[in-house]
Amino acid sequence: MSLSRRQVTAAAVASVPLAFSATGTAQAGGRRRTLYIAGDSTAAQKYADAAPETGWGMALPFFLRKELPVANHAVNGRSSRSFVDEGRLEVILGEIRHGDLLLIQFAHNDEKSEDPVRYTEPWTTYQEYLRRYVDGARERGARPVLVTPVERRRFDAAGTAQPSHGEYPAAMRALAAEEGVALLDVQALSLARWQRLGVEGTKTYFNWTATEQDNTHFNPPGAIEVARLVVRELLRTRVLGHRDARRLDAEIPVSWISWPTA
Repeated sequence: MSLSRRQVTAAAVASVPLAFSATGTAQAGGRRRTLYIAGDSTAAQKYADAAPETGWGMALPFFLRKELPVANHAVNGRSSRSFVDEGRLEVILGEIRHGDLLLIQFAHNDEKSEDPVRYTEPWTTYQEYLRRYVDGARERGARPVLVTPVERRRFDAAGTAQPSHGEYPAAMRALAAEEGVALLDVQALSLARWQRLGVEGTKTYFNWTATEQDNTHFNPPGAIEVARLVVRELLRTRVLGHRDARRLDAEIPVSWISWPTA
């Protein structure tokens, strides 16, 4: 069911204290730089009714200094198109300021060709919608960062990890090069990571429970490791400096993940 623009705005405003809670609030007398996330369910905040499903955006603050808060606007089921059409990008652009960062990760739902509300074609409408995020951030003095979609858990009969996102990662890479936008290639990195872990090892990162075998969404260990990949890429691309990161080589207790009541 679609939401009205007013409902979307109210929901986004209500989520801000939660998004900031892991890293503190702005200091009196000065505004901190903020890292915004626009994305889908693989990054989104999860609530008590979804536990142990965990979005990587929930774990991102564990690897960032407290002075760099995270505003996680990622939402389950959204594509680059539907996120815009529901007014969710507009909410972010109403808040984002000079010096802030906007991480943009979509493709999981853009791929659903049977759904005209969400579907985009990789080399046309997908890139066109992504440009809206890039241009909107730049117009406000913020820095856009494109993030290729994290890979699903998919293996062939020989145990080789298989890509699942078709042409979307290539289309995002091409757009990043064309527009001069920093690119975090999480798709390639996660695919390599799943290959190292193997068929059985990857089950410890995805939302496999006694009642569910989910090869798309993460449990706490998986979300933590994907968030670690994201921050390493932010450092590699020099979007962030080393002083912005922490605990990259540390073991993060899964007990740090919490699922508030919706």
